[in-house]
Amino acid sequence: MTLALTVAVLTAGGMYLLLQREMLRVILGFVLLGHAANLIIISAGGADRRGMPFGTPDDPGSVADPLPQAFVLTAIVIAFSITIVMLVLSATGSQTDDTTDDDPEPDFTEIERRVDAERLAGAAVSGQPTHEGHQEAHA
Repeated sequence: MTLALTVAVLTAGGMYLLLQREMLRVILGFVLLGHAANLIIISAGGADRRGMPFGTPDDPGSVADPLPQAFVLTAIVIAFSITIVMLVLSATGSQTDDTTDDDPEPDFTEIERRVDAERLAGAAVSGQPTHEGHQEAHA
């Protein structure tokens, strides 16, 4: 029960951090999710009801399966290397890849006004009808 609660807390915290916009929080969320996955794999091996994975296997039912522990060891190494790569990418990334919303919302009415003015100016030069169907007169 304690293992299940620990996995739940790690998964919830990891997902919360993974959904944030700052890169460091995303990396920490990835690390927490990796630890939760490792605990799930260890619990799948039946570590609570079996003995040590190595030793004299007089009773094969009492010896723990070493395969989940080998998987977790491999997963720890892979997660560590991915974490290092993500930390390096976040440290060496350019300042323009900021994911936070510091910029205010763009003023779409001003953009629409500019597009309409450019469209009218282009129609006046070419003599083509505008989007309202009116023929612009040449000056």
